[in-house]
Amino acid sequence: MGRFGNQADHFLGALGFAKALNRTLVLPPWVEYRTGETRSIQIPFDTYFNVSKVQECHKAMLMHDFMDNLAPTIWPLKERVSFCYSPRGKGESCNAKEGNPFGPFWDTYNIDFVKSEFYGPLHYDVYHTDMAIQWKQKYPSKIWPIIAFTGAPASFPVQFENKELHKCLEWNETIQKKAKAFVKNVLPKGAYIGIHLRNGIDWVRACEYTSMTPNLFAAPQCLGYRNERGKATTAMCLPSFDVILRHIKRIIRNNNDVRSIFVASDNNYMIEELTNSLARMQVQVFRQTDPVSPHLDLAILGRANYFIGNCISSFSAFVARERDVKGYPIYFWGFPPERSSPSISREEL
Repeated sequence: MGRFGNQADHFLGALGFAKALNRTLVLPPWVEYRTGETRSIQIPFDTYFNVSKVQECHKAMLMHDFMDNLAPTIWPLKERVSFCYSPRGKGESCNAKEGNPFGPFWDTYNIDFVKSEFYGPLHYDVYHTDMAIQWKQKYPSKIWPIIAFTGAPASFPVQFENKELHKCLEWNETIQKKAKAFVKNVLPKGAYIGIHLRNGIDWVRACEYTSMTPNLFAAPQCLGYRNERGKATTAMCLPSFDVILRHIKRIIRNNNDVRSIFVASDNNYMIEELTNSLARMQVQVFRQTDPVSPHLDLAILGRANYFIGNCISSFSAFVARERDVKGYPIYFWGFPPERSSPSISREEL
């Protein structure tokens, strides 16, 4: 599911780029990988999100609407050019369809490219230079009505200036109804804390690099883009159960309305451990039953009274941006760094 978090970062960057160039954004499908499938699957943008909300921010349309209604006229087969910074793979070509998900992505819409266009040294940062002007001058819309990038015109993690564009991402009615129903029918009445536990084996391995990569993955959401608020730590990336429990109990003690915990995880939900540890506080612990929808997890976390996420995870970053737009409280494991252990009250354990 980290893949979705990364794609969301790229979407915000692409939206910011399209706004700066004053070009309509064709809303791409979300790329998903299903167990047993060798090729990625493309899920229409509006399966999860409201197109109308994006359109309130900027001109946009769904990919299949563009291909069905406009592409035959303004992007004929003989004029389909793929854009990339420099040659990719073998030969002087973008090789736009080479690999997974690239091939399946374009094949979904029966798109083949007749040639490549290398746009280097232009880049995607349209906020700190006259880069948008340079793009418009080199690729005027009258001559280049369509710019089809091999990859998203965006950076990861999301550029600071594009974070506020999360206000343009709104869960569609189907997802919102499911989230409301879960909270109403599964969780007890009262406030709940949403927590994200990232602890799968791939994540454990990634966290081994925190000391060598002080701004790993989505860490800038906590530490700043130049590490002005410190460096990544193991407690931020892979918090111990003691750290997790301390954070949760602190919120419960400071807010007498908490009645339950909702857990989203990629591996170990720690349901039994949390249930036993919070029994005296009369706080229950819940998760989705299998099969889990990561998007529903995100929606439930986004509407929680309180949220504790992972500084390093783009999945948590999605929730944090949504909550930031709404003005909801956000906390992170291990951040800010705790004082030395002797000063931590045993009451918190």
